[in-house]
Amino acid sequence: MGRGRAKAKQTKVARDLKYQTHETDFGALANELHGSPSPSTDSVAPESDEYDGWADYTPSSSRD
Repeated sequence: MGRGRAKAKQTKVARDLKYQTHETDFGALANELHGSPSPSTDSVAPESDEYDGWADYTPSSSRD
């Protein structure tokens, strides 16, 4: 019981994806698949992770 509403929602989403036209940027897709950096990300500085300094302190798991 209760599966009807969820199944109807999944059917609606699947139907929308099937029949709706989407504009695909094949150039961006090719760059992503081939690992080429996109021109918009070159100027962005990488964010520093506040936990990077703690990476050396991870406990090692030893199972004997």
